[in-house]
Amino acid sequence: MTITAGDTSDIWQRPAELLQRLIRFDTTNPPGNEGECIAFVEGLLHEAGLETSTRSRAPERPNLIARMRGRGTAPPLLLYGHVDVVTTAGQSWQHEPFAGAEHDGFVWGRGAVDMKGGVAMMLAAFLRARAEGLEPAGDVIFCALADEENMSRYGAEWLVREHGGLFESVRYALGEFGGFSMHQSGRRFYPIQVAEKQVCTLRATVRGPGGHGSMPLSGGTIARLAQMLQRLDRRPLPVHVTPVARRMLETMADRVPRAQGLVLRQLLRPQVAGLALRRLGDRARMTGAMLRHTATPTIIETSKKFNVIPSEIDVTLDGRILPGFAPEDLLRELRPVIGDDVELEIVLYDEGPPAPDFGMFDTLANVLEQADPGGIALPLLMPGVTDARFFARLGIQTYGFTPLKLPKGFNFWEGVHGADERVPVEGVEFGANAVYRAIERFGEAR
Repeated sequence: MTITAGDTSDIWQRPAELLQRLIRFDTTNPPGNEGECIAFVEGLLHEAGLETSTRSRAPERPNLIARMRGRGTAPPLLLYGHVDVVTTAGQSWQHEPFAGAEHDGFVWGRGAVDMKGGVAMMLAAFLRARAEGLEPAGDVIFCALADEENMSRYGAEWLVREHGGLFESVRYALGEFGGFSMHQSGRRFYPIQVAEKQVCTLRATVRGPGGHGSMPLSGGTIARLAQMLQRLDRRPLPVHVTPVARRMLETMADRVPRAQGLVLRQLLRPQVAGLALRRLGDRARMTGAMLRHTATPTIIETSKKFNVIPSEIDVTLDGRILPGFAPEDLLRELRPVIGDDVELEIVLYDEGPPAPDFGMFDTLANVLEQADPGGIALPLLMPGVTDARFFARLGIQTYGFTPLKLPKGFNFWEGVHGADERVPVEGVEFGANAVYRAIERFGEAR
C-alpha cells in the first residue's frame, strides 16, 4: 500500500491521524521493508520545505535524516524513532493490526505504542515547529530509523558506525520509551527513561545419553532440560539497586501514602526486596526486572525426529544485564541456578550506555508537570534495550520521551509486542504537544 502525502500540509495538527497513516504501512521486521513508510514521511517533510537525506545499508531499508536550523546558542537536539514493527503472527486482534483504525477513542494497530506512536509525536512536533516559525536554541535533527526490532544492523547500529558525522556535536536526544503516565496510590507518575539494561544473549547446552524413542531413558537430556528450566523459573537472581532505580523508587516512596512508601523502600534493601516484590502484584514483573540481571529461555533446539532421544539440546537465553555490570557478573550469578553440568556460551553482547547524564532531565520533567498539573516525573531504568545504546557511542544521552497521558487501568506494557496494541487519541495529542515544548525549551539543558 502506497500512501502519498497529498493534502497533508497541516497534518501536524492531527497527530493521531498521522499515526494512523504510519500504521497502515506493514513494516513487520523481518523483513522490515520500511522504504514506503520512510518515503511518506519524507514527503511530509519536503512539503514543509525541509531538506532531507537518507542513508541505507540496503535500498529497501532507508534511514531518514532531516535538520531544522536553530539559533546556534545550544548544541543540536536529536529526535529519533524506528518505523519497523514486530510480527502479529499467532495473535488474535479485535481490529485488523495494519488498518490504523480508531475505535472508542483509541488508535489501534501494530506500532501504536512501539513505536510509530512516538514517531508520530516527534514528526508532528517537528512539523509544527517549522509551521509556526520556531527558532530553537540549537538545530533540531529528526531521524526515522529502520530495523530496531532486529538489532538495528540496518538502522541505528549501522548509521552510527558508518555515518556518525551526521550527529556531530549532539549531546542530548529524545527517543523511546518514557513519559507515559503510571497510576499508583492515587498519584500519576511520569517515568522518563534515562538508562537501560544491556543485551547479553546466551546459549545453554544440555548434553547426555541419547537413543531410540521406543526405549525411555531416565535422567536423559529432556529431564535435565526440565530441571534447568524449573530452576530458572523458581530462583530469581540477586537484587542490585542501581542509582537510577534508587532515585525512581525513592521519588515514588516520598509521594505515596506511608504504607505503600514503606513497601517501595524495602525494594532498596536487597535482603528483603524479594518479599517486597511479591507485595507489588502485577507491577512486580517490571520492577523486578529493573533490580536484577535476567536470563529468560526463549528458543529450544533439539532433535527433529520423533523417535530419537536427543543427546544435545541448545537453549537460547535472553540475558539482560543491569547498567554498570558485565557479562561475567551474569554468568557468575547464573551458574549456581542452572547447574554445573550445563555449558554456557555468550552469543551476543551489546554494551549499554554509560552512567546517565541528567542535564536535560529537569527540563523534560517540568514540561510534563506543567502539561499535567499534579503529575510527578521521575527517572526510569528500562528493562529492555533501545537504539540509545548505539547513539551513546557518539557521546549522546538519550531520554525516553514519548509522552502519553493514559487513563487509569490502562496497561501500557501489554501493548508492547502484544495483541490489540493501541494508544488513546488524546494521549498522542498530549505527547506531540509535550515534545514540541521540549524542542522549544531544550536550550535550558546544562
